Amino acid sequence: MSKIPVIEIFGPTIQGEGAVIGVKTMFVRTYGCDYRCSWCDSAFTWDGSAKDIVRMLEPEEIMDELLALAGSNFDSVTISGGNPALLGDSMGQFVDLLHERGIQAAIETQGSRWQDWFYEIDALTISPKPPSSGMKTDWAMLDSILEKLKVPGKGTHSLKVVVFNEEDYVYAKTVHQRYPEVQLYLQPGNDDVTEPGDISARLLGRLEWLFNLVIADPAMNRVRVLPQLHALIWHNKRGK
Repeated sequence: MSKIPVIEIFGPTIQGEGAVIGVKTMFVRTYGCDYRCSWCDSAFTWDGSAKDIVRMLEPEEIMDELLALAGSNFDSVTISGGNPALLGDSMGQFVDLLHERGIQAAIETQGSRWQDWFYEIDALTISPKPPSSGMKTDWAMLDSILEKLKVPGKGTHSLKVVVFNEEDYVYAKTVHQRYPEVQLYLQPGNDDVTEPGDISARLLGRLEWLFNLVIADPAMNRVRVLPQLHALIWHNKRGK
C-alpha cells in the first residue's frame, strides 16, 4: 500500500471554514502543493521549511494516530494541505478506512487536479484561487471537475473563494455566475498570518467589508459569507 506524506495530525478541534464550519473534527495535513499562493497560510506544506518533519505514513498508520489522539471523541476528519488532491490511491484507501468506522471525510482543494476518490468525500470544498494569490485558474480543469461531480448520490460539494480585495470579489462573482447551481461560500482573507496576539478586531473589520459588498450586489443573493471562525478564536496559532 502506498504512503501519504503527512506534516501534522491534530485535534479534536472545530472546523473554521466552509460548508462544515462549526463541526468538531480531527485534521490530517498533507505535504506538497502545485500552487504557490502569495498569501498562503500554510506555506510550510510546500516551501521546504518543514520538510524535516514530513512523515510517510500508510493509511492504517494515520488511522491509528487519530484514534490514539482522540479515541471515540470525533466522527469527522478534515484532510488539508498543501493540496491533498495530488495524492492518488493512497488517499482513497484512507477515506475508505474512515468510512469503515463511520467517520466522515472532508477535504479542500483548489480544483487543479481530479481524483476518482472525490466521489467518496462527504464534504468536498473546491476553492479556486483569486487574483491576489498570484495563481491562474485553469477554467477547463475546473469545468471538468465540477461536471464530473454532478453524479447523483455521491458526496456533497461546494465552492469557496477567499476575498482580499475588490478584484478578488469580481473573480468570486465570475465563479458564481459560471457555476450557479453550486453553493458558493465567500471568506475574507487574513492579510497577516504571522501577526501575534488577538487579531479578531481586524478580521471582523474585513468580514464587515465583505458583508457590505454582498449586501449591495443583487448578483450575489445566494452566496454565503462566513468568517474564518478558528482565526477569530485562536488567531494565528498553529494546530488549531
